[in-house]
Amino acid sequence: LLHPDDQVLWQQTHPDRKPDGALADGQQLTVAGTTLTVLHTPGHSPGAVSLYAPELGTVFTGDTLFAGGPGATGRSFSDFPTIVDSIRERLLTLPAETVVRTGHGDSTTVGAEAPHLAEWIARGH
Repeated sequence: LLHPDDQVLWQQTHPDRKPDGALADGQQLTVAGTTLTVLHTPGHSPGAVSLYAPELGTVFTGDTLFAGGPGATGRSFSDFPTIVDSIRERLLTLPAETVVRTGHGDSTTVGAEAPHLAEWIARGH
């Protein structure tokens, strides 16, 4: 499944194949009896998404948010101001106790990361 805003990246790596389906902000998926809500969190890539499982108190952020700050934005199609906006508007608005399952490294919580937003902006990375 792929958010349509990442289609250009998909075509670079899978030119002969289309995604099995599209992801949309607010869409709900059920995996192993757990409902996941798709949150469009662009910045690392235009179509980056996080998957929020409120009944588990967990959000899977992939490369959007790590323990200690935003994911990488020094690549083509990534953008630091956009990832910070995604984190501020889509992730830091979740309950503070929400566990953040990252794409790399240790897990964290929304409450542990929220106080550092101003530092990330000041660092610009």
